[in-house]
Amino acid sequence: MNGELTAAVTARFYAVNGRHEMTPEDDAYVSAWYVALEELAATNGLDANEIRRLMLSNRLPLPSYIRSDGTQMVACDLLALLHEAGGAHRLPAWFASRWDSAEQAVIEWDDYLSGRYVCLRSVTPENMKRKNELVEGISNALAGPAPASEEWLERLHALVDELEELEPPFAPYDRLRFGGPVSRDTLIDDVRRRYPNS
Repeated sequence: MNGELTAAVTARFYAVNGRHEMTPEDDAYVSAWYVALEELAATNGLDANEIRRLMLSNRLPLPSYIRSDGTQMVACDLLALLHEAGGAHRLPAWFASRWDSAEQAVIEWDDYLSGRYVCLRSVTPENMKRKNELVEGISNALAGPAPASEEWLERLHALVDELEELEPPFAPYDRLRFGGPVSRDTLIDDVRRRYPNS
């Protein structure tokens, strides 16, 4: 049964993300920013397969990454929302209550469960909302660039700086599974390069 649950989670992970090679650089990044599922379970006094069952029953996100050695890697605070909500059975309703509309709640819940929310250092509804707001603010500023304006530059860089505080560096692997540049590339690094605030 242990192997079956591990295989089922791995199969769902690849169904969601596609199959892309994890390089030594990817493995090093993931090992620095994430934790092995078994290690997280042991730290919290849980059976690793109970976490996998919650993933497969859409009560916890899938692993964020699978290292080249097959280790399923998850966020260090993977269980935080579950505890805050008061248990796995309460988590969906608790999560939904954090959004302004049922439609938005469903969209964000699906994104959360996918495990692909690797664009945040800590995946919480508050951080998800704030990231959406920052992406919109930066995009709106870039739609009407005014680099000669000190006020425009300061406002733009304040948004970019806040987004950087929310986002990790990303792994090269992420550019493969997301099919191109990630938000750090387009909304942080590229913006700073194109519109320096010196």
